[in-house]
Amino acid sequence: MSDLNNKVALITGSTSGIGKEIALCLAAAKCKIMLNGIEGPDVAALISKEMTAAGASGVSFSGANLIESGGAANLIAATEKQFGSIDILVNNAGIQHVEPIETFSDDNWDRIIELDLSAPFRLIKHALPIMRKNGWGRIINISSVHGLVASVNKAAYVSAKHGLIGLTKTVALETAPEPITCNAICPGFVHTPLVDLQIAAFAKSKGISPQESIPAFIREKQPSQAFVSPSDIGAMIALLCSSAGAQITGSSFTMDGGWTAQ
Repeated sequence: MSDLNNKVALITGSTSGIGKEIALCLAAAKCKIMLNGIEGPDVAALISKEMTAAGASGVSFSGANLIESGGAANLIAATEKQFGSIDILVNNAGIQHVEPIETFSDDNWDRIIELDLSAPFRLIKHALPIMRKNGWGRIINISSVHGLVASVNKAAYVSAKHGLIGLTKTVALETAPEPITCNAICPGFVHTPLVDLQIAAFAKSKGISPQESIPAFIREKQPSQAFVSPSDIGAMIALLCSSAGAQITGSSFTMDGGWTAQ
C-alpha cells in the first residue's frame, strides 16, 4: 500500500506472535517500524533484519517495559526521537492469567489491567499530540473476542479487553473531526505462546497430549475449527491504516471464526 510509504508505525509486543506479524505486514507496506518487546537485543536484531527484508523503510527497537512507571511515555519519546513522528500506533502487548475469581490474586489482576488496558491509554495519551501536530494518525487496539463475550476464570483479561473497546470508542469520538481514526480488532483463538498455555491446560484436563487436544480445544469455542491467522490480522490493520480506512473509526472488527455468532 503505497499510501503508507515512510509512515512511522509503533507496535507494542511486536517481537513475537500477533505483534510480529502485524509489524511484518506494515513493513511490507514500506512503513518505518518501531519494535517493542521484552526480548533482549540479540533477538531484536534478528527480528529487525526480518523487517528490513520484508520492506520496512526503517527499523528500530525499544525494550521499554509498559508495566513500569513511565514505560509508555518513554516508548513514545524514543519513537519520536528515532523517526521524528508517530503515525500508526498498534496497542498489541498483553498478558493473560486463568484462575477462578475467588483465588485470583490482586497482583495478577493489577499486572493484566496495567499492561492490557492502562498502557494503551497512556500510549494513546502521549501519541495523540504528535499525530495532531502531523495532521494524520491511525490507532488500532488489539482487543479480543473476550472484549465482546466472557469466559470463566479470565476476570482480569475479560475486564481489560472490554475496557479497551470502550477506550477505542471514546478516542474515536474525541478525534472524529480530524484525520485520525481509532479502531479495535477482536481475534478469537490465534496460535500464539499465550494460547499454547491454555491448550496445555486443556490437554491435561482431558488426559491427552497438547497436539491431540488442539481440534477439540478450538471446536469448543470457534465454529470454523481453525486458528485465526496473525497475518490476516496484520492485513486488516494495513487496510485500516490505508486511505480506504479514512472513515472507519470507533469500530470493533471481529475475527473469530464464528465464535460470537453462536
